[in-house]
Amino acid sequence: MNESQKAPIKNPQRAHDVPPSEIFADFMKSGWLPTPLTGIIQDEVIENCKKRRKQLSKAFTRTRLVIPSGSAKQRSNDTDYLYRPHSAFAYYTGVQGVEAQPDSVLVMEPSDDGHEPILFINPRSTRESDAFYQDAKNGELWVGRRFTTDEASQRYGIEVREVKDLPKFLKGKSAAALHGYDQIVDSGIKAHPRSEELVNFVSAARLIKDGYEIAQMQLAVDATHRGFNDVICALPAAINTPRGERVVESAFYGRARIEGNDCGYNTIAASGSHACILHWNRNDGDVNPGDLLLLDAGIELDSYYTADITRTLPITGKFTPAQRSLYMLVYEAQKAGIAAVKAGVPFLAINQASHAVLAQGLIDLGILNMSLEEIMDSKFGLHKRWTLHGVSHMLGMDVHDCAQARDDQYRDTLLQAGMCLTVEPGLYIQPDDELFPPEYRGIGIRIEDDVVVTEDGCINLSENIPHHPDEIEVWMASLR
Repeated sequence: MNESQKAPIKNPQRAHDVPPSEIFADFMKSGWLPTPLTGIIQDEVIENCKKRRKQLSKAFTRTRLVIPSGSAKQRSNDTDYLYRPHSAFAYYTGVQGVEAQPDSVLVMEPSDDGHEPILFINPRSTRESDAFYQDAKNGELWVGRRFTTDEASQRYGIEVREVKDLPKFLKGKSAAALHGYDQIVDSGIKAHPRSEELVNFVSAARLIKDGYEIAQMQLAVDATHRGFNDVICALPAAINTPRGERVVESAFYGRARIEGNDCGYNTIAASGSHACILHWNRNDGDVNPGDLLLLDAGIELDSYYTADITRTLPITGKFTPAQRSLYMLVYEAQKAGIAAVKAGVPFLAINQASHAVLAQGLIDLGILNMSLEEIMDSKFGLHKRWTLHGVSHMLGMDVHDCAQARDDQYRDTLLQAGMCLTVEPGLYIQPDDELFPPEYRGIGIRIEDDVVVTEDGCINLSENIPHHPDEIEVWMASLR
């Protein structure tokens, strides 16, 4: 073993940091065919983005605005997590899918006409540069071809500059910005009193979905339906594999990567009593015949709109009497919640309607010995022992969309046509709960659909995903 072999390179991907010889550099820059991109077209969302920026501009007259895409998140050493830009950045630029790159920034520069949008990106490293083979973070031989600034300008319909020019552009200027996502943005601009207002505005702006967004939501739901089909087909393998919940999770993830960008959130593949753990995503349990599988999963499209669907499936295709009894209680609670969705109705009315059915069901089962009025009184709420979570949340680019909207804009407001939200009651009987008879213990059930509010009710985007127990048994039999 020679000396060079005895001295391992700590990080092989960084070996290019050693300056190459001039001969090697010249060699790397020669012998390449031109690779221009032709026929660049704008996605249909670009026109929507122009309208969105116009509304943003109107709300922040004469105020410079800075919206970063965010930096890559390190997983370990020189490996990063799969990159996904900030939702506000994607919402106002139309940058999506594999085109999204870390460290991009949208600047809304005040002008006589409102604002001029400028998109700062790390552009293509052409063959005339050293970066295309030396830069492991942005170089073309390392991360693939990117747009030039001119190509990006054609694609997104706005002025595009190189992000290396951003520090000089922002230096000494005050701007309302989204902080905590980009080092240049955080260090390069002065504090602004309207930054917190900007955080709220770009979140609340997504409360009402336009036609494009609703169509994307439907596509996400339809893809998720196919992902659930894949899971049902994989159940025999899950039963016969240790940690079968991972088989369920991976079956759905495969569909998410085929048809979209990623899963919209960590999949909950909860078999048996794991379904009673509300945020179970360890997914390391066995999948056993006779149990139920609570599958809470959604596919995020390249546009970043995500579905959020839950179905509770009998692993062998048939519900037991006890499972069906509790399932029908949750089913009726969801029907009541969906029936409560209508423009002009308080957002919390959905929760109230579903919980009233669940509480009455617990009375009918002899579990609670109080009147419905007493149980529903906020001083008691004893039914919540078996259903801790809320029944609804906004849905869109984020699985819990519009999370920075104020309570008076969201939780404590009236529903409006175009809002997209979930309806997801659940009932969870812990395996050690002595208040329930033994046959019910360890059963967790949730049913979740995605709906769009209309003037006289709602459209259930996931209506075609079976949810009545008879429909579920037929569905599973058809795929087995």
